[in-house]
Amino acid sequence: MSVGAPLDREDYGPQARPLPYERGTDGPRVVLVGVDGTRTSLRAGSYAAGLARRQGAGLVVVFVSSPAAYTAIMSGLVAGAVQQAHDELAAELRADCRRGAEELGLPVTFLCRRGDAYSELCKAADETRADLVVVGSSEQAGHRLLGSVATRLVRTGRWPVVVVP
Repeated sequence: MSVGAPLDREDYGPQARPLPYERGTDGPRVVLVGVDGTRTSLRAGSYAAGLARRQGAGLVVVFVSSPAAYTAIMSGLVAGAVQQAHDELAAELRADCRRGAEELGLPVTFLCRRGDAYSELCKAADETRADLVVVGSSEQAGHRLLGSVATRLVRTGRWPVVVVP
């Protein structure tokens, strides 16, 4: 499997089907949200779900992790623990998506990817023809100097981006 290839994809909800792609409508038809289990990303997920429900849009939830970069320098035992933590978090987020789709009556697609968060979110937004990208703000101090995923997405300027604090 190549880095950045989709690991899995699951669709949930009563109308889990691709929505027609059309620019210039009265609101977003596909809302993409990046989640990684952090507090701000979960708030972004809630915001995106509410927005998608109110707009009658589809929701695409993208979980991106990059354990491959770290596991190359770790021992086998530590690498296995990192992979196990990744799998558990992905399963928990997948279950939350399924529950949310049922409760809100919302078509939700869950994508699980590996690689650079910025690159994978851009690819997913292009593939799903997202009209809006929602991400949580970074809580890491170093991102003020180097730039966060949210800042890089805003600078790209290909989609409207909402950064949830």
